[in-house]
Amino acid sequence: MTKADLLEAWGSHLVHARRRSPHTCRAYIATAARLIDSLEAPDWDALTRVDAAALRRHLADRREDGIGNVSAARELSAIKAFLTFARAQAGVSERAGPRIRGPRIKKGIPRPVTPDEAVNLAATVEEDAREEWIGARDRAVLLLLYGAGMRIAEALSLTGAAMPLGETITVTGKGNKQRVVPLLPVVREGVADYVGKCPWPLERSGPLFRGAKGGGLSQGMVQKAMARARIALGLPSTATPHALRHSFATHLLGAGADLRSLQELLGHASLGSTQIYTKVDAATLLDVYRNAHPREQG
Repeated sequence: MTKADLLEAWGSHLVHARRRSPHTCRAYIATAARLIDSLEAPDWDALTRVDAAALRRHLADRREDGIGNVSAARELSAIKAFLTFARAQAGVSERAGPRIRGPRIKKGIPRPVTPDEAVNLAATVEEDAREEWIGARDRAVLLLLYGAGMRIAEALSLTGAAMPLGETITVTGKGNKQRVVPLLPVVREGVADYVGKCPWPLERSGPLFRGAKGGGLSQGMVQKAMARARIALGLPSTATPHALRHSFATHLLGAGADLRSLQELLGHASLGSTQIYTKVDAATLLDVYRNAHPREQG
């Protein structure tokens, strides 16, 4: 059996049994290929003998390649899934592979997720969904929260009339107050991908985001999907859908956006509501200072 045979079987399982998206399949196959090369495990039997120490060495090598904690956590999740599949292929009755903890995520005061964490959360909810269209749907919702600063209720209130998306979108917020929000290409593409895969017809007056039975998607389903992704990535309980909106605001402020513009983008009635993000950003800067300043190192 060759490496190509192993990867072909793994890829087929991801597509047909797990119904993973093409993006997820590529990522999981690449992860498996790196593991096979690193551990020199050319067949299913060899993969069943992989122990926790070998996995730790492999992940340490990956960290030296420059991946962060959240990406390392995602990679470990993919490795565990691959090793479980390998044990099944080898006919091992005990399907659980070696036990190894994911990388530690530094805990501190509640703060927005980083751009890397936001991207990985969106990818993980897509990977974990039981159907491809549901994964595309959940990813699209999270992209709107992080990429456009929407409240979850605002994203779920969108109707089919919003399609096709342009460079901006009109959002109806609290008190029926409307605002215009720019949309990044990745956000537009994510929503279009979901629409193309959704089994329910797009109706101008109907909800854009549908539940499994065709009704409007509930906030609870999005929250549950993100909670599973958060746990898989080792992120704190503060990494909620609403935290993505906070991240949108904090990252824009850090990049030089002024408070008045940010107020308009977020749909805040008063500037006072927006000023909280200056405190969040200051907390982030203080954390960077404490970790980087030579006088804080000993």
